[in-house]
Amino acid sequence: MASDINAEWFKSTFSAVRTEVQRAIVGQDDIVDNVLVGLAANGHVLLEGMPGLGKTLLVRSLSKALSLDFSRIQFTPDMMPADVTGTNILSQSDGGARAFEFRRGPIFANIVLADEINRATPKTQSAMLEAMQERSVTVGGKKHELHEPFLVMATQNPVEQEGTYPLPEAQLDRFFFKLIVPYPTKAELAEVVNRTTGGDLAEPLAVASADDVLKMRSIVREVPIAQNVLDYGLSLIVGTHPEGEGSTRIAERYCRFGSSPRGAQSLITAGKVYALLAGRYNVAKEDLKKAAKPVLRHRILLNFEAEADGMTADKVIDEVITAVEAGDRDPIRV
Repeated sequence: MASDINAEWFKSTFSAVRTEVQRAIVGQDDIVDNVLVGLAANGHVLLEGMPGLGKTLLVRSLSKALSLDFSRIQFTPDMMPADVTGTNILSQSDGGARAFEFRRGPIFANIVLADEINRATPKTQSAMLEAMQERSVTVGGKKHELHEPFLVMATQNPVEQEGTYPLPEAQLDRFFFKLIVPYPTKAELAEVVNRTTGGDLAEPLAVASADDVLKMRSIVREVPIAQNVLDYGLSLIVGTHPEGEGSTRIAERYCRFGSSPRGAQSLITAGKVYALLAGRYNVAKEDLKKAAKPVLRHRILLNFEAEADGMTADKVIDEVITAVEAGDRDPIRV
């Protein structure tokens, strides 16, 4: 069957890219996999972790393995939107004629690393928001399309808050995944030190292209999902809502706001990618459970009681999953 062939091609291409990225990245297997899931699902990824954990190297290695254009934007409080999008400049031709010419900014790349994105002011973040959602930027009243595939990988430091501007909920919701980058283990740290203080560093080889990325995204959209599995996914989404049909006790107690409809779209799409990676051409409930935390942790806004009780978004998601599987609520019918 053609679907079986496509699923096998998807899995082998994904594996080849993962192998090349891991030539440069030590450990962080889950992070590497989920960044690739975001790429295949056409979704932007937010990486949260302390400095020096290899976030920049990961994104650069991914661009090399895919032969994609890469740019890095180091966000600072004094940045202006034009530093991201580009600006119109007055140029003069050989004949002396003057005209405004658009000079592209670093956002015009296939993979954009937005380093420490929460250091930019809301005015600059709004330029990023348009690019992430509309896949275009507007400068001087003129719209400029971004080239596909387009993916933003943003990083933020979870500890240092001085001189930062927390991302607004609307912008957080544009991120497909939020991934927590952990510290390396002692063995992984030893390997990092040996690689970076010894001989030549391994460079990823190009094993795929922009067309392959677009083909992967097309295959993902073709994966079917059964009604009962879709119902399970929707139950997880409404289970994060503090009130209304389908809310759970844990959400009523600890959540100010639950996931948006975009969270439901992201959950189902991520489930389709996980299904393909498991060699299946249909989504299972386990695929949605696996996607729940990276999809929902940045879409749940906790209240003061949750902070007082030491509850985190991940803990709330675990409780919502338990409640849904225990039949805590009536299923949602669509």
